[in-house]
Amino acid sequence: MTANAAVRRTVRASDLSDRELKARRLSMQFSASDAREILNHAIAEEFSGRIALVSSFGAESAALLHLVADVDPATPVIFLDTGKHFAQTLSYRKKLAKRLGLRDVRDINPDAAALTARDPDGELWKQDADACCTLRKVEPLVHALDGFDAWITGRKQFHGGGRANLPAFEASGAHIKVNPLIRWTKSDIDAYAAANSLEAHPLVDQGYPSIGCWPCTHPATGNDIRAGRWRGAAKTECGIHNASA
Repeated sequence: MTANAAVRRTVRASDLSDRELKARRLSMQFSASDAREILNHAIAEEFSGRIALVSSFGAESAALLHLVADVDPATPVIFLDTGKHFAQTLSYRKKLAKRLGLRDVRDINPDAAALTARDPDGELWKQDADACCTLRKVEPLVHALDGFDAWITGRKQFHGGGRANLPAFEASGAHIKVNPLIRWTKSDIDAYAAANSLEAHPLVDQGYPSIGCWPCTHPATGNDIRAGRWRGAAKTECGIHNASA
């Protein structure tokens, strides 16, 4: 390496925060590890007592919830109760949490005053889906993650789009996100669920491969598992996975 190249490398490294450097180090360290190894390290060692799982209790959620429960059933699980979930999701959340023995599932609601001021008739989603997601998901999650250094997501590379090149660990705002299932495929999810007798979300059999709030979720077919989310719009994410979360 030339002297100039060494200087450039040092400058680039100095531009990274300690959090970004830690995320890169962990991603390299666990580049060949499976989901359980990643979770064991994140929950029991690296972020012990300072990590939560954020789960939608949706179509693919059971496998990750089961893995986390195996590592430590007392791990906090954050469920963003937007007030717009399908009734089936709310029922499934209760049944699955009980079945897995999860001991700290936190139902996080939007701020009541903010709802009154910004979505008094509950139909903000019709005019501005991004604003609705910000109000009902992004802002409540920011407060729910106070006191945590890291949070676990269920995102996978096969979902495509901005998820295609996800690392196992990533710096995001004040936290590090842990993505243990990045290399899992739909077949992997189905096989794990079958091997562990995990009940599917009741809407999966009705053609919903990805499940969020009812106004913005529709049945879908084909290879794009998220095609039923915000159908007909350019929007592909609710916003909780932006850089400030």
